[in-house]
Amino acid sequence: MKINSYLLLLFIVLTACSKRNLTYFSNLPENSVYTETISNVIEPQIQPDDLLSITVSTLNPESNLLFNSGVLTTIGSNNNSGTVSKLNDGYLVDKNGAVNFPILGKVVLAGLTMEEATEKMTDRLQSEVKNPIVNIRLLNFRITVIGEVSRPSTFTVPTQKISIIEALGLAGDLTVYGRRENVLLIREKEGVRSTLRLDLNNKDVLSSPYFYLQQNDIVYVEPVKAKAEQTNLTRTYVSFTLSVMSVITVILFRFL
Repeated sequence: MKINSYLLLLFIVLTACSKRNLTYFSNLPENSVYTETISNVIEPQIQPDDLLSITVSTLNPESNLLFNSGVLTTIGSNNNSGTVSKLNDGYLVDKNGAVNFPILGKVVLAGLTMEEATEKMTDRLQSEVKNPIVNIRLLNFRITVIGEVSRPSTFTVPTQKISIIEALGLAGDLTVYGRRENVLLIREKEGVRSTLRLDLNNKDVLSSPYFYLQQNDIVYVEPVKAKAEQTNLTRTYVSFTLSVMSVITVILFRFL
């Protein structure tokens, strides 16, 4: 019985693997150079709950100190009207899409790219200081990879640009049970949650607008049916073994 179970398990695994394509972009032409213009890179837009690093350089040391240190006020402090304006050396974008910046007060940055936000902050600071130089960077650009990967986790990306292939690389790549032809991407933007399936066996994914991830994207790799069949078979075998052991234990207890 034990040998038959192992043979059945081996047959399921080998049969499933023999019919599956485990190669990324398998329809790329072999022994030739394939080129295409990159047009699917999308600049990340600032969203509520983003944490921004905003640094300002001026000719005035006092202004530099004020703008780059800010004032930390948190809910629950002695000032009942306080809100989080600066956290962990970053400015938190509130639910209305604004940051609370020293001197300037509330500045709405949601919906802008980093370049657009930099231009807006520079224009606003022109009336306060001379020739300000502003740099803005997203501190909490995160993506999550779960499912049939070696190291499922949430990853913080310092570059603000990452492809789905790079994200899977951070997670240790797909296991042999991962469905490369049907990877689920979950994205939330402007209060709307959308889902999309990507076929990593097909080279067309390279030009997909979803090839490059955005902050807070979730990548879910589904398992193939063989994984579920293997799990069920293992559970059945364990259950059967425990039942047999229980019967044997009862018999021995009665006759010994």
